[in-house]
Amino acid sequence: MKGKAVLVALVVLAVLIGAFALGSFFGEAPKPSPYNGTVGENSPTTTTPVPSSPSIPEEETPSEPVTGTSEEASSPATVAVEVSKLEAICPRSLDNTKYGWGMRILPNHQTPDIGAKAKELLDKYHAIFTGNTSEKVVYLTFDEGYEAGNTARILDILKSNDVKAAFFITGAFIKSEPNLVQRMVDEGHIVGNHTVNHVSLPTVSDEKAADEINRLAQMYYELTHQTMKYLRPPSGEYSERSLCVTDALGYRTVFWSIAMADWVPLKGGPDEAYNTVMNRLHNGAVILLHAVSPDDIQILDKLIKDIKAQGYRFGTLDEIP
Repeated sequence: MKGKAVLVALVVLAVLIGAFALGSFFGEAPKPSPYNGTVGENSPTTTTPVPSSPSIPEEETPSEPVTGTSEEASSPATVAVEVSKLEAICPRSLDNTKYGWGMRILPNHQTPDIGAKAKELLDKYHAIFTGNTSEKVVYLTFDEGYEAGNTARILDILKSNDVKAAFFITGAFIKSEPNLVQRMVDEGHIVGNHTVNHVSLPTVSDEKAADEINRLAQMYYELTHQTMKYLRPPSGEYSERSLCVTDALGYRTVFWSIAMADWVPLKGGPDEAYNTVMNRLHNGAVILLHAVSPDDIQILDKLIKDIKAQGYRFGTLDEIP
């Protein structure tokens, strides 16, 4: 019996050794994943998507082209101090996934939905897309990539209606139209930063982003002896990192809650421009118009008067806490 038991033990041992050898030859079986269930937004994936917006908007406002020659970059020494400060505030590891500003338009003059992720980023870095949503107040803003012959008329209309607006200018605009920029200041409007060359901030280095923003501010200061404190991201493109850099440089990023692709003639003409704004009007709306628009200039006076007739007042960005 003892002999049989030993024989059986030897056979079992041989089988186990053989199985181990085969396993080593063919490779280990895959280890179970540390993540259970389906892959969701909180679990890792093998690819990094580049969404148009973290809120997955139903509608996104595309960006206008900007004409004019590109400005030469300043010497590295000019921005070295700024970048050294930025690294301490905005670590290199900060997410730089590029998003395009967008929102879901809601009926009955409700505030558009930008989604939880976008709201989280705006709150974290003191950015805004609306003002006071508990009051019938709107904020009128214009993007000025280049001059198309409309800005003087826009300023005339604003003055005749006692409305103050915000103008976001580029290097090309301030170089070609210094008198218009000075007039904006003299008539009490806010002038904001749209970068020197209208660059997409998430696509450039911190050094380049700081240079684009700081040089535009320097050009503005040399002309007006005023400083800038608001910035609109060119093309509405941003990332957590670019929002952090903008905030660290002392700017408040200003998006919008009402806009359209009005830098080219709209299919519906001036009526489309008017109806788009009036149909989407809501408390605290930040309205974006492009000064190059041939349609906006035709309806601007009526638009302002009719917005007031609905009980809204025009506020300024400085009022927004």
